[in-house]
Formats: sequence, C-alpha cells, structure tokens
Amino acid sequence: MSAWQLPESYRSGSGTVRWNRLGDPDGRPLVLLHGTPFSSYVWRAVARSLTRDHQVFVWDMPGYGLSEKFPGQDVSLAAQGRVFTELLDHWGLAEPLVVAHDFGGAVALRAHLLHDARYRALALVDPVALAPWGSPFFRLVREHAEVFERLPPALHGALVREYVGSTGGPGLHPAVLDQLVRPWLGESGQPAFYRQIAQADQRYTDEIQDRYTRIGVPTLVCWGEDDAWIPVAKGRELAAAVPGARWEPIAQAGHLVQEDAPAELTAALLGFLRDVP
Repeated sequence: MSAWQLPESYRSGSGTVRWNRLGDPDGRPLVLLHGTPFSSYVWRAVARSLTRDHQVFVWDMPGYGLSEKFPGQDVSLAAQGRVFTELLDHWGLAEPLVVAHDFGGAVALRAHLLHDARYRALALVDPVALAPWGSPFFRLVREHAEVFERLPPALHGALVREYVGSTGGPGLHPAVLDQLVRPWLGESGQPAFYRQIAQADQRYTDEIQDRYTRIGVPTLVCWGEDDAWIPVAKGRELAAAVPGARWEPIAQAGHLVQEDAPAELTAALLGFLRDVP
C-alpha cells in the first residue's frame, strides 16, 4: 500500500492502530471508518476529495490493514466501538462529522449509542446495522476457524480474492483487488482474516438496533443499488428507522461504493455535509 500511508500510531486496548490526518488542520474534522474485510485504503479517493472542506482522519481498525494483528486479539464490534471512542478522545475531537462503511457503520453506531461518542452528523454507507446479517460463508468460518487458518497459503489467497471480489457492481480493478487482499496474506494476515470473521456476531447489532430511533444528529444513509452482500432494501429500512434520515441510493454500485462510484458517493456526501451547521 505504498501509495496510501498511515504514518501515525495509537496504542489502543486492542492493539496498535495506524492512522493519518489529511487536509487543512483548520477544516471541520471528519472521520472515515472502513468495513470488513477492508481497510482505510478503500477511502483513498473520497478522502482526498473531502480534504477541500475538511480535516479528514483515516485509520485502520485493530486487526485490519496496516494496524497490529496478533493471536488472541479482540477485533469484535464491541472492541472496535471502544477503540473508536478512545481514538476520538486521543484526537481531541468532541463532535466530528463521521462517515462509516459496512462493519464501520456498526462501530460508529455502537460508539454513539453505547459509549456516548458525540457526532455533528453521521453518514452511513452500506452499513452492517440490521438483522439478519452474516453470510453462509461467515457461519462456516465461525464454526471451523482453526481449520481455515491452516489452509495452504495459495488456496487461502485464492479464497480471499474471490470473497473480496464478490461485492457486486462493476467489479474491482485487479490492482485494487491485490491491495485489498494483501493485508490478509502471510503469517499474521491469514489467521487475522479468519479471526475477524469468527468474531463477527450479530448480537453486537442486536444490542443497539432498537436505539436507532433515538439518533438525533443529521444522518445520511447511502447504498449501492447493486450491493451483493447487503440488499438495498436494508438501506431503506435503516433510513426509515432513523428520524429524519436522508436516503441516497447510488446506481450501478455494489457494496464497495467507494470503488464502484467514488464521484457519485463524494457528491452525495458533500451535498449532505454542506447542509450540516
């Protein structure tokens, strides 16, 4: 990931987090959260566009991307929600704008609803938020994580590549797919890939789902209409559950809207954020 650097580090309760700050230090602070099995790399184009008006914070969650990975690491939604709350305090951000994708959506929601993290506004992009979720593949890995960790490296690499490439939409450029797969390879990456799936438990969103009606900050729900992982109907359901939420479907985009339609997503985010006082 030579073109995408996270030079800063923070020692969290779940391991060292790598992060970076982009843009004007005097701009309105905005934090981007990635999903699983991805990293902040998916935000690179959108993040750079947002720096015109914002001070943008990007980070890789513990167990993901360039951040620390180790045996026995807690990378659950519960842990990530706590880490995000810690990070906001570390950065000195009292009320940032927050944009969160996939698993990161659940992290941002847990931090806000359970740990009192305060946001000026919240934009959710194809988030993991409503039951039921978790594919048959997730369930299989949870039941046999130790077996999958012992797959031959070449077979594991092919499996991860196929999985990451199955998000729907027009498909990923091979070079981008290579970058998304790379953190999950090797001695630390392979077990980390199965560790994060094994700890992905719907109970962490069940704990907060009935609280979405209490969200009082301006909220945007964006969704790729061709999302092959979480149906667009879930997006409409979530937007209806959050009081006053703005609904923004994005055509010809799968689950990784940042890769499939970065210009359209950036336009939707900027249009929403410019209306936030």
